[in-house]
Amino acid sequence: MYTQFEVESHFDGRLQVIFLNQPEVFNSLNKVMLKELRSAVEAFGKDETVRCIAISGRGKAFCAGQNLKDAVDLKDHVDDDREIQRIVIDYYNPLVEAITHSKKPIISLVNGPAVGAGAMLALITDFTLATESAYFSLAFANIGLIPDTAGTYFLPRLVGRQLAGYLAFTGKKVPAMEAKKLGMIADVFPDAEFAEKSFEILGHLSFAATKAIGLTKKAFFEAESNTLKEQLDLESIYQQSAAQSHDFREGITAFLEKRK
Repeated sequence: MYTQFEVESHFDGRLQVIFLNQPEVFNSLNKVMLKELRSAVEAFGKDETVRCIAISGRGKAFCAGQNLKDAVDLKDHVDDDREIQRIVIDYYNPLVEAITHSKKPIISLVNGPAVGAGAMLALITDFTLATESAYFSLAFANIGLIPDTAGTYFLPRLVGRQLAGYLAFTGKKVPAMEAKKLGMIADVFPDAEFAEKSFEILGHLSFAATKAIGLTKKAFFEAESNTLKEQLDLESIYQQSAAQSHDFREGITAFLEKRK
């Protein structure tokens, strides 16, 4: 079904792990991969069996960013035909929206270097787990471009405007442990323990209250533009919606019966 990545299903289909599978080019992004990623995220988001989605990479890298050979032919006048803008609008922006608006938790498992759009693919998910040997680099300026894949939106919110500027302007490599200290990512594990530790977290999410997590995710985004009063009103609405779910009824019953 998918040509650019492999999908592993775990916990009776509750967890779907997408492994970018173009290791010979360090899982660099191309139009087909971007389209397939969006399709998979949207399909898993609609599947009631699926309760958690993860994105990782095969080989030595998580994702080396855009495959430039796929994006442009340098012999053409790309500044005249707006090819780059069309790629951003038609392929990157829909993927960003699919990930950020999904009702399911989406987690990045960064197994190696995450560069350019690959770094932002990791950082736009709900949270990011990485191996100690991984690093992140917003290397857009190195080839004369700006951070896309929602880089100008998320990066300042993750690390602040000053540090975002520093990382974006210089393309500095940020080792995983430093990225955690800066608040860019959620957690880091030794390479040898990464699979075990990350799957413990994914396993928890695969049996967690998916609707409540989805509503929390949505509320976090709306808080960016809401006043405190608007956010308090929104919380009351979403809380009622969560309370009407099967997850809430099961959670209360399990608590009273002193079981999971």
